[in-house]
Amino acid sequence: MEFFTTIFILFISFFPLTLRLLNQFFNKKSEQCCYMLNYECYKPPNDRKMDTESSCRVVLRSRNLGWDEYKFLLQTMVSSGIGEETYSPKNVIAGKEKDPSFHDSIDEMDEIFIQTLDNIFLKSGISPQEIDILVVNVSLLSPAPSLTSRIINHYKMRSDIKAFNLSGMGCSASLIAIDLVRNLFKIHKKSLALVVSTESLGPNWYCGKEKSMMLSNCLFRSGGCSMLFTNNSDFKGRAILKLRYLVRTHFGANDEAYECCIQVEDNEGYRGFRLTKKLTKAAARAFVMNLRVLAPKILPPWELVRYAMVSMRWKKEKNTVLEAVGVGLNLKSGVKHFCIHPGGRAVIDGVGKSLALTEYDLEPARMTLHRFGNTSAGGLWYVLGYMEAKKRLKKGDRIFMISFGAGFKCNNCVWEVMKDMGDPNVWEDCIDSYPPKTLLNPFTEKYGWINDEYLSFLRLEDCVFADENGCLFSFT
Repeated sequence: MEFFTTIFILFISFFPLTLRLLNQFFNKKSEQCCYMLNYECYKPPNDRKMDTESSCRVVLRSRNLGWDEYKFLLQTMVSSGIGEETYSPKNVIAGKEKDPSFHDSIDEMDEIFIQTLDNIFLKSGISPQEIDILVVNVSLLSPAPSLTSRIINHYKMRSDIKAFNLSGMGCSASLIAIDLVRNLFKIHKKSLALVVSTESLGPNWYCGKEKSMMLSNCLFRSGGCSMLFTNNSDFKGRAILKLRYLVRTHFGANDEAYECCIQVEDNEGYRGFRLTKKLTKAAARAFVMNLRVLAPKILPPWELVRYAMVSMRWKKEKNTVLEAVGVGLNLKSGVKHFCIHPGGRAVIDGVGKSLALTEYDLEPARMTLHRFGNTSAGGLWYVLGYMEAKKRLKKGDRIFMISFGAGFKCNNCVWEVMKDMGDPNVWEDCIDSYPPKTLLNPFTEKYGWINDEYLSFLRLEDCVFADENGCLFSFT
């Protein structure tokens, strides 16, 4: 009896301490969470729209191009999957792509920063002075003072704010910035963080004639996004997403991967972004490496066992038929939605094929590429915006976010939807018209002559073109 009495006394004595320790443990776990409270994508004004006709006029302004380069650009534009309502930098629209000023570069950033951040503060009810952490990622522009300092100065943020400026990270920089925030949340409790993701296109327009570098002019368009995060459990009820897992893979040790997506100067001294044919191969290998780490975290045990058994059987029998139909991981057993970086048709098709995804799964990425083009690090959030505008995202759903970037990098993550989402956001004025009946470029017929072999003898200087005012000109 004395033994049980002693145990009871000890239990009563240590019970408050036990509760306190348990409370501290769960509080610590909750403070390590990363919740998204809001995100705002940038939508330029209508006078910045760049349809195929406008793109052709920009191409024709370059007297460095010959007939083969002009033909290549037209073929690329009409088959790129990009529609007629994407946006271009102001200096390109104004015809200043050859000699952009520093003011053009800063002005481009200010427009994106101020529009998206003003909307974030307005909709969330959070003031700029409440922000504890600020991360800005712009790969191709790094002025002094930094872009983070520019935002801090504009909004008169606190002197103890933790500010980070990331450059050179490419199209997957957005998830790198979020990973930085997630790790800072482990140290800074009950904090609010802003991430701003965009790209500086205006001063980086390629004016040379190397085909692998001209591709960037056809694919990249103006865009960006600002996001608000917290690890404060008091805001949990207001959160729209919760970060479950994030895995970063860097394949830069491989020379081919490192060089497949790189900023360089061509032989004539024109600076641009070179995209080689090795890009899809590098993306595939980096993606596989990333999934080896991420898949066990998100898939149920029975799916991992199934995959292991099928893989062993395939290796034993060398069954190419099984390989052709795809015996890879069934990611749909662990996630419901796929948010793929809209880097181009080849990227979207490649991810869809490797994961055996349906057209329904690929629709958000394809439509984002069509409506907004490749907006670099901000692209993922236009894809998410499409899903939300279509009211696909329901509480408890999981979203698999897939991104690729120069380096070569593959950064993927999984979000959990915290509440039903249905804000039309930047898609408000056009979501009802998507998906369109066809993604065929309306100028395919108009420029169909570019595929005629019997015109190959023509020289550009022999042709006569019309400018935006209807005036005729030639290159002679």
